[in-house]
Formats: sequence, C-alpha cells, structure tokens
Amino acid sequence: MNITRPVGLVLASEECAQRRKRCQIGVPLMVLAVVLQWWAKVDRYHVRHAALSAGLAFLLGLAINQFILLFVHRIRPYDAGVTHLLIAPSADWSFPSDHATAAIAIVAAFAMQALPRRTLVLSLLAFLICWSRIYIGTHYLTDVIGGAVTGVLGAVMVRLAYRENSRLDNLATRIL
Repeated sequence: MNITRPVGLVLASEECAQRRKRCQIGVPLMVLAVVLQWWAKVDRYHVRHAALSAGLAFLLGLAINQFILLFVHRIRPYDAGVTHLLIAPSADWSFPSDHATAAIAIVAAFAMQALPRRTLVLSLLAFLICWSRIYIGTHYLTDVIGGAVTGVLGAVMVRLAYRENSRLDNLATRIL
C-alpha cells in the first residue's frame, strides 16, 4: 500500500520551509555586515573595536538569555492560540527573543562607539528582524522587548569591560 501526503500538505510544508529561510536571514546578514567592517578604510581600528564589541555583546546577550530561560518558561504565542504561526515551530521557550537580543546587541555596540551611519543602517535591519518575530507569530511584543533589553545589557557590560586601546584591544584590532 502506497501512502502519500495530500498535495495541499506538501505545498504548505514547502511554503513553510521557504518562509523559515526568509525569516532566518536577518541575523546572519547583520553578522556579515559586522564582519565586513573589519576591512573599513576610514577609522579602521575604531571600527574594528566596534565590530569586536558587537560580537562580544551578541554572545554575552545570548548567554544572559540562556540564564533567564532557566527560570522563565513562557510558552510561545502560537502554542497559546494567540497567533497563527507562519513558519515551523521553535523548540525552546518564548521569552526573551534571541533574534532581538542579537540584533539589538549589535546596534547598541555600534551606537556606544559613536558610529552614527553604521548604527542607523544596523538599526533598520534590527527593526525588521524584531518586527518579523512578532509578525510570523513566534514571539509576543514583550519577548522582543525583553530580548532588546538583554542585548543592550550585554553591550553595556562589554563597553565597561573591553576598553578601546587596551593591550588586548590593540592586539585584537591589529590582526590582518
């Protein structure tokens, strides 16, 4: 006996996979934008410091999220029946949004280094990422706000601990 899925389910599954790919491109695109800053021509070492700060803030923000997830177990809006999910479901808890944390940590790190044009471009990307998490039904607005707060917190902690022109910074920013 040959069992096949109905055509509608196959199309829905393929459409879901395509949407998931489109929704997952934002943070990698921001990471690529930060990596490309390494070869900036103007104010090279300051921009490199900002790029390293953004990477550290990104990682620290996500580490903060993992700590929060030990204590906060908020179900996702689609599991609660509040939204209709447009992509495949996630396996972890809803609060805080890792996408928002990553995007806002990068923006905050560049903003704290007084790089306004770069900050503006990254802010636009971050807005689209944060908005998409609500639009596709995978996060509540407060999940995104919580992720933004942890992203800023990570950037502030990096700003306080990783100083420009320190021995470590001079070593790291002079690579390549």
